[in-house]
Amino acid sequence: MSLVEKYAPQLPYLRRFARALTGTQSGGDAYVRTALQALVAGDVDMDDSLSPKIALFQMFLGIWNTTGAQLESDDVPGADAQSVRIHKLTPTSRQAFLLNALEGMSVEEIAVIMGISSSDAKTLLEQAEADIEKELRTNVLIIEDEPIIAADIEGLVEELGHTVDAIAATHTEAVKAAEKKKPGIVLADVQLADGSSGIEAVTEILGDYDVPVIFITAFPERLLTGDKPEPAYLISKPFRPENVKAAISQALFFHHG
Repeated sequence: MSLVEKYAPQLPYLRRFARALTGTQSGGDAYVRTALQALVAGDVDMDDSLSPKIALFQMFLGIWNTTGAQLESDDVPGADAQSVRIHKLTPTSRQAFLLNALEGMSVEEIAVIMGISSSDAKTLLEQAEADIEKELRTNVLIIEDEPIIAADIEGLVEELGHTVDAIAATHTEAVKAAEKKKPGIVLADVQLADGSSGIEAVTEILGDYDVPVIFITAFPERLLTGDKPEPAYLISKPFRPENVKAAISQALFFHHG
């Protein structure tokens, strides 16, 4: 099997990873070209015992860590908000985070690619997650009419380091709370205390502010109709705490506002 046949199917993933690692499309593509040139020229050794994707990523990071990582600066011209956040992580924790979050690599695979122990890979992931949560800390508006559920959500939010500005039980309360202080993220139920709609409250808030929204509801069918844009983050009640936490972090991280 030729080099092209063996590694070409993995190149789109490597380009995606490289762009996220460097913070820009041009920077990522440049380093992928450098790695491929070294591969074709026979200047790098590939571990044939590994899968093509693992071997390719291992080779790429070997080149990156001896060149690109030393040339990094805090400023990433042309980078989007996500790339800037990632770039604030230490180089090794950023590599581990992207291999896991973007490429779906396991701790063991990350360890092989980075040439470290599994325990060190796990530590890097934990460090990255903690740094990202710190970077994403914001103020939260909870729209929920059940006091016990609202208290549970508030606790989960605060465990992530965020601040709950208000808990609204009706459409009117929610809009007034958002007007008083723009939320960094909204967690909303669909059916509210006075019969009003959390969907309508969120729609009104989004008319004034560009913020991420997570619906936590016992009525997901009201949002999954296929007739209009559906929410990216929808959690059904009863919910699992870890799902809410993950949705909050993802919504904040990937929001473009």
